[in-house]
Amino acid sequence: MTSYRVVYLAGDGVGPEVLAAARDCMDALGANHGFSVAWEERQVGGAAIDAEGAAVSDETVEACAAADAVLLGAVGGPQWDDPRGAVRPEQAILRLRGDLGLFANLRPVRAVEALASASPLRPEVRAGTDLLIVRELTGGVYFGKPQGPTALGAVDTCSYTRHEVERIVRLAYTLASGRRHHLTSVDKANVMATGRLWREVVDEVAPEFPDVVTVHALVDSTAAILMSDPTRFDVIVTENLFGDILSDEAAVIAGSLGLLASASLGDRMTDHGRFGLYEPIHGSAPDIAGRGSANPAAAIGSAAMMLRWSLGQTAAADALDEALLAVLEAGPRTPDLGGDATTDAVAAAVMTRLAQPSGVAA
Repeated sequence: MTSYRVVYLAGDGVGPEVLAAARDCMDALGANHGFSVAWEERQVGGAAIDAEGAAVSDETVEACAAADAVLLGAVGGPQWDDPRGAVRPEQAILRLRGDLGLFANLRPVRAVEALASASPLRPEVRAGTDLLIVRELTGGVYFGKPQGPTALGAVDTCSYTRHEVERIVRLAYTLASGRRHHLTSVDKANVMATGRLWREVVDEVAPEFPDVVTVHALVDSTAAILMSDPTRFDVIVTENLFGDILSDEAAVIAGSLGLLASASLGDRMTDHGRFGLYEPIHGSAPDIAGRGSANPAAAIGSAAMMLRWSLGQTAAADALDEALLAVLEAGPRTPDLGGDATTDAVAAAVMTRLAQPSGVAA
C-alpha cells in the first residue's frame, strides 16, 4: 500500500471544521483505492501565534518542505486583527508560499446548474461556466518592498521579474492546451509598468502554443465580463493582486465562497507528483466558527486537487469530484447554499457516495 505524508494545517475559525471533513473523505478514499495518508498536524496562523509566538514556525515550514503535500484550512480572526501588529496570521500564508516556492495558484470555478438559486446572477448568464483562474502567487504587491505604514504614510511596491511572469504564463498555456484552448491574460498595461512587462512576456510565450487562442484584457473590464458573460473565459492568467480579487468575485458565479477550492504549486516534483499546498479560498469565517455550519465543499475539492496533482491518485480524485458534485446537486446543503445541513452532514453524504459502486445512485 502506498503511503503519503501530508502536513495538516487546520488553522483558525472554520478551518479545523472543514479540514476534518476533507481528511475523513481522504481516509475513506484511501481504504477504497489502496493508499494511506500519514497526517502530520501542525499549528498555523493565529493558533500558531498563541502557541508558538509566530504565524508559522521554522519547524513547520521544514516539515511542509519534506512532505508530499500540505492541506491548509484557514488563518485569521478578530483576536489577531490589529493591522499594526508585529505578528499577523496572514504572514504564515506569505511565508509558506515564498519559502516553498509555490508560485502558481489554480482556482477552478464551475457553475453547477442545481445551485442556480444560490447565485445572484441570472441562470442563463452563469449556465455552462467552467473556467480556471491561474494566479501568480509569489510576486507583486504582496511581496513588494518597502512597505509601511510609517509616520508619513505607507507604500506598496508592485514588482515582477521577467522570469516570474514567464513561468506562470507558460503553466497557464499548458493548462489551456488541455482544456478548451483559450487563454485570457489579464493586466493593467495601460497604466502599470508591470502590466506592460506581463503583456510582452505573454506575446513572447504565445508562439510556443499555437493551438491556444490568446486574448489580452484589462482587469477592470475583465471584472465586469465575469459577471455578465463568464462563459467567455476558459483559462485566465494574471498577477497576484488581480487574481486574488477576480477569483473571489468569481465565487458569485458558483454561488458561494464555500465552493471554491485551490491548489498552490511550484516546480518541485516528489516521487508521486508536483508538490503543492491545497486550501479552500473562503478564509476563516469567524462569524460562523464553532457552529458546525461551514460548507466543506471547497476543502473537499481542494483534497481532490491534491490527489490529482501531488499524490498521483487520479482515479481517487475523479471519485471524490464525482461524489462532491452529486451532493451539491442533490443535497444536503449548508446555509450558504440555502440549506440547513451541518458541515458533518455534508461530509457524511459525500462519504456515502464514495462507498457506493460506480454508477449507483443514492
